[in-house]
Order: sequence, then C-alpha cells, then structure tokens
Amino acid sequence: MSRTQEKADHTEEPPEKAGRSTVSAVQSVDRAVSVLEILARLGEAGVTEIADELEVHKSTASRLLGVLENRGLVTQAKDRGKYFLGAGVLRLAGAAAVRLDISQEGVGVCRELADELGETANIAVLDDTAAVNIMQARGAASVTAQNWLGRRTPLHATSSGKVLLAHLPPTLREGLLARTLPRFTEHTVTGTAALRAELETVVERGYAIAREELELGLAAAAAPVRAHDGKVIGALSVSGPVYRLAPDRLPELAERTAAAAAGLSRRMGYGL
Repeated sequence: MSRTQEKADHTEEPPEKAGRSTVSAVQSVDRAVSVLEILARLGEAGVTEIADELEVHKSTASRLLGVLENRGLVTQAKDRGKYFLGAGVLRLAGAAAVRLDISQEGVGVCRELADELGETANIAVLDDTAAVNIMQARGAASVTAQNWLGRRTPLHATSSGKVLLAHLPPTLREGLLARTLPRFTEHTVTGTAALRAELETVVERGYAIAREELELGLAAAAAPVRAHDGKVIGALSVSGPVYRLAPDRLPELAERTAAAAAGLSRRMGYGL
C-alpha cells in the first residue's frame, strides 16, 4: 500500500461517524429554522430566550444566531442585545412573493392570450441562469403541444430567455454572455456579439423571437412583464410549430403578446 493510500485510509470518515455528522447537520438546520420561527413569533429575543425555547445551551444558540446574522437573516439590536429578523428574510420573502403574485395575476392573462391566438401561452421567470415556466395555457390549435410547465430552458435559445437576459443588469448579463453557450440546433445563436446585438433589439422593439433555436420545428415570441418599479420580473410568451408561426405571422403574434404582457404588468402595479 502506498503512503497516499495509507493516509487516505486513515483520514476516511467511518460510516457510523459520517452518519452522525449528517444527523448533526440536519439538526443544526432544523434549529436554525426554529430560530427564525421564534423571532417571527416573538418579534425579538435574546440568546437566553432562544436557548430556552430550543432547549439548548446558550453557546449553541449563540452560534446559530452568529451564522444567521452573517447571512443577513437576523440582526442584533446593539443597544439591547436582542435579535430580530433581518433584511435577508425580506429579500427571500420578496422573491417568493413576486413569483406567487405573477402566477396569480397571470392566470387569466395567459388563458386569454392562448384562447385569442390558439397557441400555447407561458409565463417564465428567471431562475439563476435559466428561465423556468411557472404558468401555461393551451389554445385550441395546441391540443398536442408540449408541456413546458416547470421546465428550465436556456436564456440564449428561447424567446422568454432572451427577454429576461436582455433586461438583466449589464454586469450580470455580460457575465452570462461570456460563458460558452451551448448550441441546440443549427439556428441557435451562440456568438457573443450577435447575441448582444439581438438583445439590444429585444429592448428596443419590446419583444423577442426565437425560431427553431431550442428545438427544430418550434417557434415562439415573448415580451417582458414588469413589477410596479419597472423591473422585469417575467416573460409572457406564445409558442407553436413553425408551420403555424410562420415568419410573416410571428411579428403580429409578438405584438399581441407584448400587449398582453403590458396588461399583466399593469396588474402587477406598473404604470399605476
């Protein structure tokens, strides 16, 4: 046996110890969540109160609060020593609320657009480096259409993705464009300069178009959905087979999709 192998054998964690570590980690997560729930219920609490609630030593409660404070989830009032929920919780809650709100407000808009155009209508939101579809409605002509609900799709190869990508802060957008972009079909735009130019057009005309860029035979158009502050929080799209969404028809559908997206934006408080 080599020295490297011997060292690995000595440092490898025994199964029973690994199991204990996992249980301990899960217990810590459970306690951390309990701390947040305690502060939500009480408004504010000190280390001693939280330790008593959790039935743990004060040092354990202090460590949990320290981790949560580092992540911005709790804040300490320096004059009283009490802890209360931090801005990080509001940030997470706000992100969840936006997704919930656009889902609720978008149901009718999505269905009306699908009924009007006879095609599949979707609402997508940004999910890290992809677009995820959170709402879908099918028109009369799209009975056998694909189910896009819950599906993550690439930003550079879909109409919804291009809308979301075009309205990202410049630094974040350029960071994504600097990556190697996968090619899905011969029509996928993967060149940084070409894609950057297209994104500028998306912003100028108010909608994005994608023809056979993710899948052969599929065409789509999407427009931005804005929150009350003007920030783009989603994309409303219509999609269908290329033989129905022909080049001469797609711009018209895109304009009608943009009008529907503007209506949804008003529901979200934009322009009021």
